[in-house]
Amino acid sequence: MFQPFALTARAKINLALHVLGRRADGYHELDSIVAFADVGDELTFSPASEFSIRADGPFASVLPAAGENIVSRAWTMAGAIAGRRGKVLPPVAVHITKNLPVASGIGGGSADAAEALRGFLRIAGIDTLDDEIVADALSLGADVPVCLAGRACRMRGVGERITPLADFVPVHAVLVNPGVAVSTPEVFRKLGLEKGQAFGEPIADPADSATWRNDLTAPAIALSPVIAEVITALERQPGITRAFMSGSGATCIGLSDAPLQFGAANPAWWVAPAILR
Repeated sequence: MFQPFALTARAKINLALHVLGRRADGYHELDSIVAFADVGDELTFSPASEFSIRADGPFASVLPAAGENIVSRAWTMAGAIAGRRGKVLPPVAVHITKNLPVASGIGGGSADAAEALRGFLRIAGIDTLDDEIVADALSLGADVPVCLAGRACRMRGVGERITPLADFVPVHAVLVNPGVAVSTPEVFRKLGLEKGQAFGEPIADPADSATWRNDLTAPAIALSPVIAEVITALERQPGITRAFMSGSGATCIGLSDAPLQFGAANPAWWVAPAILR
C-alpha cells in the first residue's frame, strides 16, 4: 500500500520548432528548443481496488473518455515495464485536475502521460527512468520523452534525441490560448511535405533566439487565423520581448524580462503568466 501523492504535468513550450523535412517513413524530422512552464495539470495518485481515472478542472470536459485517455495507455505501459523487472503495479485511482487547454500546442496530454508513467513506476518501486523506459515512452507520443526530462532541452529527430541545455536562463512568459483546438496532424498535412522532402534548416545556435523560428506557424494560422490575432496582441503588449506560437498551436507565448499582466483582447482567451525553465 502506498501513500497518496501528487505530481504536476507542466506545460511544454516550444521556443523553437524547425521542421527539417519529412522522412521516408512519413515522420517529420524536427529540431526544437523546449522549456517548461510552472503551470500545468495536477495528477493525484491514490490506492484503489481497481484502476480508474476521474478528472475535474476548467478543461476536464474535453478530455477523452477514461478508456481512450493517454493516461490509461501509460498505466498499461507501466504495468508491462514493472512485470519485466519483477515488480508489481497495484491498482491506482488517478485524479486529473485539467488546467491546460487540450490540443493547444503545449503538450498537455504528453505531460500528463509522462507524469502518469513516472507516478505509476514510482508506485511499482521503480524510481530511475533509464534509457529503456524513455524509449518505451516514445510510443506514447513524440513529446513524452522530453516531458519526462522536464527541463530546458534541445529535442531532435521525432522527439527521441534530447540534449539538456545546462546554460538555459529562466525567463518570464505569458501563455495565451484563443480557445480553439488545433489538430497537430492537420497542421502537418497543411505544411504539405511529401515523404523524403527536405524543408528548413536546423537551429543554428541553441543559445541565440534570433535564429529560432516555428515552421508550423503559417499552416496553423491558415487553419485557425485567430492565432495571428493573438501573436499581434502579444507583440503590442509593453514589456514583451518576443511573441510566437508554441508547437502546432494555438497557444502563443510572450516572453518578458519581468513579470507582467497581459490584458487579453478577448475575455474568452485563456491567459496564464509563467516562468519557463
